Amino acid sequence: MTKKPQRLVECVPNFSEGRREEVIQAIVGAIAAVPQVYVLDTHSDPDHNRTVVTFVGPPEAVEEAAFQGAARAAELIDMTQHRGEHPRIGATDVIPFVPLQGVTMADCVAMAERVARRIAAELEIPTYLYAEAARRPDRRRLATIRRGEYEGLREAIATDPDRAPDFGPARLGKAGATVVGARPFLIAFNVYLNTDDVRIADRIARAVRHSSGGLRYVQAKGFLVEGQAQVSMNLTNYEKTPIQRVVNLIRQEAARYGVAVTHSELVGLIPQAALVEAARWHLQLDLFEPDQVLENRLAAAMEAETTPTAFLDAVAAPTPTPGGGAVSALAAALAAALAQMVAGLTVGRKKYALVEEAMQEVLAEAGTLRVRLTAAVAQDSAAFDAVMAAYRMPKGTEAEKAARRQAIQEATRRAGEVPLAVAREAVATLRLIRQVAEVGNVNAVTDAGVAAHLAWAAVEGAALNVRVNALALEDEALRRRWLAEVEDLREQAGHLWKKVSAVVVRRAGLEQG
Repeated sequence: MTKKPQRLVECVPNFSEGRREEVIQAIVGAIAAVPQVYVLDTHSDPDHNRTVVTFVGPPEAVEEAAFQGAARAAELIDMTQHRGEHPRIGATDVIPFVPLQGVTMADCVAMAERVARRIAAELEIPTYLYAEAARRPDRRRLATIRRGEYEGLREAIATDPDRAPDFGPARLGKAGATVVGARPFLIAFNVYLNTDDVRIADRIARAVRHSSGGLRYVQAKGFLVEGQAQVSMNLTNYEKTPIQRVVNLIRQEAARYGVAVTHSELVGLIPQAALVEAARWHLQLDLFEPDQVLENRLAAAMEAETTPTAFLDAVAAPTPTPGGGAVSALAAALAAALAQMVAGLTVGRKKYALVEEAMQEVLAEAGTLRVRLTAAVAQDSAAFDAVMAAYRMPKGTEAEKAARRQAIQEATRRAGEVPLAVAREAVATLRLIRQVAEVGNVNAVTDAGVAAHLAWAAVEGAALNVRVNALALEDEALRRRWLAEVEDLREQAGHLWKKVSAVVVRRAGLEQG
């Protein structure tokens, strides 16, 4: 039977903050904390004062992560104080959804509408729909909606019916407005010139972009970044207008003004196919095939590899994360996976027909726990990184000290909540392990024993992190609740571990040895 491909959506939200690391980390942490979401890239530019985050996952998880990122940005970014080179109208300026696998553009349009409605309703932020999700032809282009930026929209939104949002209030608060949409994959690409004359970059941008007679599927604008003129572009269809064609045109236009390209940069990620096509064109590799790329061939050869080498290497590296908390979460996830395995080896067998229904339930419950615990691996690292970012905040003035103190407490609370959730779910996993150990396939009973050891260790490891974070809490009541709950979880885990160990020894016949 052919395995059904996983449904995947990419989301590339742009946040109006590129200078305060603690704010960026808090927003990225809110996104990464959503189970099944994978943050692939974070690109911050202090001149643009903007951060672009790239993450992927199943549609439901991506929707939730997009909302959580927007909610955190609304708390931390004040648009009345924001200054930067890049056009913007809100703390979360734009949220595009991109279909990657097993998902249609129509699915992404529906996602955009749901997220836009939710941001408007729950955060009271005006939202606009753009690109494929636009309800009006004139709102397909992001630049049209951003006209006048935050300052201009703040006045126009309340008085000009043409600027009214698709959802939410017709007024701008400190979080501004947010644009949500669905679009194909976009390459954000900047080219730098050996001049500080931004007028030249503007003229080249006009020659390149489609709206003023240039190349189809190219949006471009000139900026001055770190003393260098920059042609900033969005390439909206790299298959029909390849990246090398764009760069060649920029070089030709630059030569007219006596300047040259010094270098270019990517903002976020790029499909390998775009780079392969550029190499094929420049090197005239007419007969080139993608499987001639060594890494592609290696990836295919290693597809069946199951050793988690990358994670082990990351743990072994001399960096704080991933650390003990992430390892505890992984241990619990492995325990849940083993519970699934034993239950799976039990269902469908006549000898175990009487426990078929119970094992089906274990399969489902263990699967849910495994997904949550796997997500906690990244969540734990993100939570610790946020604590470190909070401690690095400035503490010169009284206001800075107060902001730092609050950020430390918020980050510490999150850093304790993640392992506490791991401990809870590891205990729930132990209860399932006890079931499969007692009535599951006897040939896999020692696997249930291994699962019990892993889950018990996960509880103990997670408890250490809860206790150490509790020490830094100023909220005495919360500290007491944490410590009381984690001690109760340790006691439950120890009791269940002993029960499972005794069952395994008996059913495996180990007492005879």
